[in-house]
Amino acid sequence: MGLTRPEAKMATWSPDTPCSCDCFVSVSPASAIPSVIFAKNSDRPRDEVQEVVFVPAGAHSPGSRLQCTYIEVEQVSKTHAVILSRPSWLWGAEMGANEHGVCIGNEAVWTKEPVREGEALLGMDLLRLALERSSTAQEAVHVISGLLERYGQGGSCREDPTPFCYHNTFLLADRTEAWVLETAGKLWAAQRIQAGARNISNQLSIGTDISAEHPELRSHALAQGWWDGQGTFDFAQVFSLTQQPVRMEAAKARFRAGCELLQQQQGSITAEVMMDILRNKESGICMDSGGFRTTASMVSILPLDPKKPCVHFLTATPDPSRSVFKPFIFGVGAAQVPQVLSPTFGAQDPVRILPRFQTQVDRRHTLYCGHQAALGLMESGQERGQQLRQKQRDLEQEGLEAVRGLLASKQTSVLQELGSLFQAFVERESQAYA
Repeated sequence: MGLTRPEAKMATWSPDTPCSCDCFVSVSPASAIPSVIFAKNSDRPRDEVQEVVFVPAGAHSPGSRLQCTYIEVEQVSKTHAVILSRPSWLWGAEMGANEHGVCIGNEAVWTKEPVREGEALLGMDLLRLALERSSTAQEAVHVISGLLERYGQGGSCREDPTPFCYHNTFLLADRTEAWVLETAGKLWAAQRIQAGARNISNQLSIGTDISAEHPELRSHALAQGWWDGQGTFDFAQVFSLTQQPVRMEAAKARFRAGCELLQQQQGSITAEVMMDILRNKESGICMDSGGFRTTASMVSILPLDPKKPCVHFLTATPDPSRSVFKPFIFGVGAAQVPQVLSPTFGAQDPVRILPRFQTQVDRRHTLYCGHQAALGLMESGQERGQQLRQKQRDLEQEGLEAVRGLLASKQTSVLQELGSLFQAFVERESQAYA
């Protein structure tokens, strides 16, 4: 499998360490409509390109293998259709959804359990595998925990010759509920969210309210001297680092700010509210600091009524405060949109040549290039930039109004034919930047 297990080693911290993301979910009665609302900002190295990839459902031969970012795993007989927002150099994804209305976002986390060197499954690989293999959020928790047990997590999480590794936390949602899954190596704890709002921000957040856990979680903590075996077991308290790096302290501030923003909107949370939260720069949730920034964003509406479609808004561009959330719906006509697909380099890709990442390639897709030029104009304060920002707002508002109409409609046959909706909005945004 190419999985090695040398001496345990903690990740190296630096001022430019790309370790910030924020995920949010709202479950009734926090949502303003009978839906679960999911949202995530993906904060990554500043120049990293994130593409939006559609992968149709598939059937696979018995015994077939699947190449992930670094290692191969056994393929399953059937995989679900997925829409993914991913750093274009890797196989997995930072966030995404499948045709059954399951959404997942992941985040970096460091705990007392050492981050080991050697290549295994990235947290982003685990996310995609779970989307392809699960029809509910709870099933996705089981898929990830099973893959962790078998293959482990590890490998560099950025396109750079200096390895950067971490463990992962996940926010998983479907039409009826959400789960938080937090890991430390192969160990994990999970919390079920059946009401209210919840967020995660690069730190362990599950305390004593544990809905499921690795069978050796407590015995391992006891053996390591992290827990005395007495009293209530608090996962975050037991497994969190005693001395938090500066960036982790910043994550605490973002977590608190996210909690407050959700609390202020309790009972009235909509897709628009989530978009506003993702655009909040004052809290740091909309990241733009030093070597990293928010490189892509996603908001999903998951209606309780199974007859209504789930709608996933994706930017495919950096900085949600100056990007367009464009609606995607699984249905007839759903296909890969070429304007948000990065170039591929096959066997010559720096991620495939050992040692990895010794050279760089241009991974910018068409929409990214147009958006970068528009971003420069918007930041300059020129009239052309102001006009482009207004076009962005108008296009996004048009998409939101179209979705409101679709979700209110009872004509399910019409809803199923909206697979090309995302492509139409991407094309219009591209034209605005031309």
